[in-house]
Amino acid sequence: MSKIPRGLTDKDMIKNYVEEETIEQQLLNAAKKAEKLRAIAEAEAPPPQLAKAGFTPELTDKLGKELLALRIELSNAGVKSYNFKIKRDGDRITLTVVDKKLG
Repeated sequence: MSKIPRGLTDKDMIKNYVEEETIEQQLLNAAKKAEKLRAIAEAEAPPPQLAKAGFTPELTDKLGKELLALRIELSNAGVKSYNFKIKRDGDRITLTVVDKKLG
C-alpha cells in the first residue's frame, strides 16, 4: 500500500484522471455524429414535392416564415377557420386567405 501525501485524499489523486477512449467508443461516437449530420441535412432539404418544383432550402425557409407570420396575424385577428386560394396569372402566383365563415 502506497502512502498518500499529507493533505491529499484518494479523490484528490484521481480527480484529473481521464480514461482513454476505446476504438469501439470512437466508432460509436463517429456513427452518432454522422447520423446527426444526416438528420440536419435532411431537415434542411425542402420536402420532395417542393424540391421538384425548384424550391431551394432558402426559399422553402422564407416561404415557411411568411406563412407562419400570416397564420399568427389571422389568429390575432380572430380568424380561426380559413382556407387558402391559389391563383396563377402569368408569372405571378397569388395566395389568398378565404375565411370559411364568409364563404
